[in-house]
Amino acid sequence: MQRIAVIIGLAVLFAVSMPVFAEPLDDEMEGVKKALLELKRDLVILEEDLLFPASTQVAVFLSMDVGEFFQLDSVSLKLNGKEVTHHLYTDKQIDALYRGGVQRLFIGNVKQGSNRITAFFTGRGPSGRDYRRATTVEFEKSFEPAFIELAITDSTAKYQPEFRTAVSN
Repeated sequence: MQRIAVIIGLAVLFAVSMPVFAEPLDDEMEGVKKALLELKRDLVILEEDLLFPASTQVAVFLSMDVGEFFQLDSVSLKLNGKEVTHHLYTDKQIDALYRGGVQRLFIGNVKQGSNRITAFFTGRGPSGRDYRRATTVEFEKSFEPAFIELAITDSTAKYQPEFRTAVSN
């Protein structure tokens, strides 16, 4: 009986003192979680710098205007003659582009110097006919990252879509 009383007494003492020990442990766990999140963020940044260093990085983006003369179905992208991406669009994605959204089509590495990107656009043109057009942009890659915007706009003067490109370093 005496053993049981001692065990019960120890259990009561442990239960009473437990919140005192739990609070510093909770604070310490929060500190560890915070440090872990910071470490993960730093690793993601380092990984991006290693995979896509600024001296070779190129990013290609797509934007659209009203879309009265062209309904986009797909985009295919070639970099220096090699296909690097192909994307089929859903109605929701096209709607997002019409409302001002910008899609990142490609991010990757290219050699410094002269490079060429060709984008093939497939969809429905004026009068609902199948429409396939391409646009090519040649750019000089320097030590800075290159950003290329492919823009689909309506030309009310020609009643045709226009496919424009803009390069920024």
